[in-house]
Amino acid sequence: MNDPVRLQKFLSQCGLASRRKAEEMIKAGRVQVDGAIITDMGYKIIPGQNIIKCDGQPLSPRNRLTYILLNKPKGYVTTLSDPQGRPIVTSLLTGISERVFPVGRLDLDTEGALILTNDGAFAQKVQHPSHEVTKTYEALVAGHPSKDQLAQLENGVLVEGKITSPAELTVLKKIKHATLVQITIHEGRKRQVRKMFEAVAHPVLHLKRIAYGCLRLHRLPSGKFRLLNSGDLEKIFLKFPLQTKK
Repeated sequence: MNDPVRLQKFLSQCGLASRRKAEEMIKAGRVQVDGAIITDMGYKIIPGQNIIKCDGQPLSPRNRLTYILLNKPKGYVTTLSDPQGRPIVTSLLTGISERVFPVGRLDLDTEGALILTNDGAFAQKVQHPSHEVTKTYEALVAGHPSKDQLAQLENGVLVEGKITSPAELTVLKKIKHATLVQITIHEGRKRQVRKMFEAVAHPVLHLKRIAYGCLRLHRLPSGKFRLLNSGDLEKIFLKFPLQTKK
């Protein structure tokens, strides 16, 4: 007989969403167990014995775990549906039969590396603050930040009443009215990189995530994806190497 598992864990094992999102679905009354709506976070079910439905659709665990790296284009939202009718990132995954979800998010106007999976436990590990998984971006910012301003960003700036955690920055290129900066952070606040540069009066003109940990986007074309292997997954939890500062 299968062992009892928490309802939110079962939902993530089915590839429906991360465990955190699954909890939101349960709280919203979207999940039924044997015909009854369940909103209790501590509720446990027995896979194969109880009948679990979400939005009226029966669920079963997926045996095949899938991990994908997508080069997200601008203009796509990192949700599984959008009431405004904007294009969603999963529409780019042609040929993928598994139902996957994004690990974290990228803003509508930000492009670059986005991981998608149907492994809820893995997604939770990547996003949990204790693992401090780094995300590295290339930010084209207005003007030329001074050394003091770059140091402020590295040490932490005030964003919405809270100081950001230490970051690593490297100036990659200076052009006439802008600067290309590589920035590595491990926090995941909404629009964090943009708000950090706004705090030092050098707003972001263009933003692209190029890596999770040491898993790099490399030359993956915009809008394209590739499947990840076990070696790729290990790279996510390694530290991204700094460029030589200029």
